[in-house]
Amino acid sequence: MPFTSRRTASPTRQAPGRPRPAAPHRLAALRRAAPAALAVGALLAAGAPEPGPQGIGDRLYPHLGNPGYDVDAYDIALKYSGKNDVPLDAVTTITARATDHLDRVNLDFTRGAVRSVEVNGLPARHATHGEDLVVTPAHPVEPGQVLRIVVRHTSDPKGAKDGGWIRTGDGLVMANQADAAHRVFPSNDHPSDKAVFTFRITAPRGVTAVANGLPLGRSARGPATTWTYRSLHPMATELVQVSLGRSAVVRRQGPHGLPLRDVVPAAERTKLEPWLAKTPGQIAWLERQVGRYPFETYGVLLADAATGFELETQTLSLFEKRLFTMDRIPAWYVESLMVHELAHQWFGDSVSPRTWSDVWLNESHATWYEALYADRASKGKAPMEQRMKRAYEQSDAWRATGGPPAAPKIPEKGQKVSLFRPVIYDGSALALYALRERMGAAAFDRLERSWFAQHRDGVVGTGDFIALASRIHGKDLSGFLHAWLYDTRTPPMPGHPDWHVKKDQKETGSGKARSS
Repeated sequence: MPFTSRRTASPTRQAPGRPRPAAPHRLAALRRAAPAALAVGALLAAGAPEPGPQGIGDRLYPHLGNPGYDVDAYDIALKYSGKNDVPLDAVTTITARATDHLDRVNLDFTRGAVRSVEVNGLPARHATHGEDLVVTPAHPVEPGQVLRIVVRHTSDPKGAKDGGWIRTGDGLVMANQADAAHRVFPSNDHPSDKAVFTFRITAPRGVTAVANGLPLGRSARGPATTWTYRSLHPMATELVQVSLGRSAVVRRQGPHGLPLRDVVPAAERTKLEPWLAKTPGQIAWLERQVGRYPFETYGVLLADAATGFELETQTLSLFEKRLFTMDRIPAWYVESLMVHELAHQWFGDSVSPRTWSDVWLNESHATWYEALYADRASKGKAPMEQRMKRAYEQSDAWRATGGPPAAPKIPEKGQKVSLFRPVIYDGSALALYALRERMGAAAFDRLERSWFAQHRDGVVGTGDFIALASRIHGKDLSGFLHAWLYDTRTPPMPGHPDWHVKKDQKETGSGKARSS
């Protein structure tokens, strides 16, 4: 989600399928780092009388996620009335496998009314505690046991100012990063627990429903149509997208016959077509950098909404429509933002962060390829080296305000997206630039391709990246990268002794993330 501003024409950035990894190992690693979450789990297993929120101990979002199970699949059925002030009727079916003994099962869920819950076909008691839905099955669940949880609930788009449903001029879209998916549907709302998704969306005739993945068909019954979609690769909850509106779906082919579909306001399809036609070339360019596109389809969703950001929802990136209709923004700059969200399909979507402190792995790479593309597309107006030098000058101020790239400061109270500050974007891309200067261009390019190839559809942490970089370089880079990723002051830039950090400089570009 790059930080950008469109108040002027200036391109200067402002603050912003299977195979699956062994999920129990992912969650076990997180729990080892979160003794508080383990303690809560132990109390629950012992039959503690007072259930409450749990969380898996993420340093930045401590109440997200839930210990004791790993989700394999979500089946989400939504019924939309066509009115944005009316809650959607919904049924969320979660298929999971228990990794611990569970007397109770916690789900992340808020901003909806729960009518009933079933676990493995039997009615289950449920209660809301904070932003957790605490479910008590008829029988305790043992490790290895399959869990099929069916929650009948509503999903309320009213008052959606902090993520989840976003109202558009003609309907709804989703923006769930970082902690808002559970404001739409019950889930294990943490990127370490990826799953496949099926969507069954019923909407009035005249409304087009689109979701992540490939369409499986649609059926009309009376005045409504039901649309079905399925993802073929595991996906984090923060990357879920459902679009409802009077939209046109524009189809074409990308490289290797990849099916592309863009979702735009139907009345502006022709006007927006020149922008949509750029995606195949952008995919081909990124494939030359890092390898084959990782998913079953791609496209852009141009929403008639003032979100203040763009977002890399998996296979269907969300953009504000007005980004493509404001004449004062250079075309190369808009294209570079398109590449930023596209690059996230490799970095952040296919290769996902183990904790939210690892989010620099997403944004540094997306910013890196955004900047490379801008260097090429701007014909010398936005050289990569100049951009990195400006970032170096500001880096200490960014670190002072937002923390180092791999240890960002906890989001401000009531402003959870304040995690996405400049240090996560250009400040983290700067660390990649330093690594490239240290390793050399050829070795760095091997690292980038190997990072994606080895971790496709997986979940990773900062330590994994440091280990792979060291292996490819042939020397231990842990000390070098630790300084760039964790120190409060910016280290010297290899190969550029003339670069200096500006003293007493205030952070520029702070605020809500522009694009993720």
